[in-house]
Amino acid sequence: MKHQSGRHFLQIPGPTNVPERVLRAIDSATVDHRGPEFQQMSKEVLAGLKHVFKTKGAVVIFPASGTGAWEAALVNALSPGDKVLMVETGHFATLWQNMAKKLGLAPEFIPGDWRHGADPAAIEAKLAEDKGKDIKAVCVVHNETSTGVTSRVGEVRKAIDRAKHPALLMVDTISSLASMDYRHDEWGVDVTVAGSQKGLMLPPGLSFNAVSDKALAAAKSARLPRSYWNWEEMIAANKDGWFPYTPATNLLFGLRVALKMLLEEEGLENVFRRHDRHAEAARRAVRAWGLEIFCLNPAEYSSALTAVLMPEGHSEIAFRNVVLERFNLSLGSGLTKLRDKVFRIGHLGDFNDLMLLGTLAGIEMGLDLANVPHRKGGVQAAMDHLARGEAAQAGGNAKARAA
Repeated sequence: MKHQSGRHFLQIPGPTNVPERVLRAIDSATVDHRGPEFQQMSKEVLAGLKHVFKTKGAVVIFPASGTGAWEAALVNALSPGDKVLMVETGHFATLWQNMAKKLGLAPEFIPGDWRHGADPAAIEAKLAEDKGKDIKAVCVVHNETSTGVTSRVGEVRKAIDRAKHPALLMVDTISSLASMDYRHDEWGVDVTVAGSQKGLMLPPGLSFNAVSDKALAAAKSARLPRSYWNWEEMIAANKDGWFPYTPATNLLFGLRVALKMLLEEEGLENVFRRHDRHAEAARRAVRAWGLEIFCLNPAEYSSALTAVLMPEGHSEIAFRNVVLERFNLSLGSGLTKLRDKVFRIGHLGDFNDLMLLGTLAGIEMGLDLANVPHRKGGVQAAMDHLARGEAAQAGGNAKARAA
């Protein structure tokens, strides 16, 4: 490949850009994972993660991708042949369903069009029909990375409660945790699944389960085989800052710095507001171009990414190739059913206004070079929104200081 000057714009919806401070922490000398320095760091990280998940319960860390966290959730809490209710919201919801089948579970998949999130009413209806309470878990993807569509997890919990059903609620937050508001305890989630490479601003390699007391109780009698993924052994060792097997030591050093940035320096609520601003700016650009946002329900818009539907007869693959070759900008591709139909703009993690505007400028120029029908002015629409947002925030801060 030819050399391209400047920094690569990585604007896929994960893995995301890793802050320099986090990279430097990962580049630390390896320490004894049974020594006091590691023990102290481990305790700090485990405590910080509880604030990110908004839980008082256990959070378990595995050296794995988010797929490993899916498997850990299923094998710890369920038994062979158990029925699980899942919802077809996109590519990753489908992969989770396929995993459930491979593990010997019996998933029932509520069909969907990929342009809407999980329907709480449909979940409630299925649970109401389950007179024998055979469904042992409801599995929902909070933010579907393939579509830019979110599911309303709090409403799903209310639907389960209205049906008076004892099923566990499992939620995938791989592309939403630490980028969008998420409340494990308040929303009554039993197992939350997450990964390191998106909102937590790390490279891939760590996965997480936040686990309720109800899920821990279910694990006592669950019969799917588990060894590497065993919650019980992990939680027992974590109490004193240890792990039952060799952890990803240097990624944990990076995670400690990332948590400090998120929780202490910027603050989670400010992180969420920043992501909301960037998402709205991206959507305004898409509308100004005359293109279509793939998510159909504004209440389900993602603040982590925006999926954009290509005009009929135009290839997202060809368009993304032009953008990559000309501007050194990577955009997310369409996956499975959406292959060559949508491109995805990632606007999550370590990200600011100028990075967004640079991304949108590359897209607008690329649309022109790839002969994709569009109108000019998307970047300007985003700029106008960001400038107004900054002015309003500055005014609010001035009033707060005066008070």
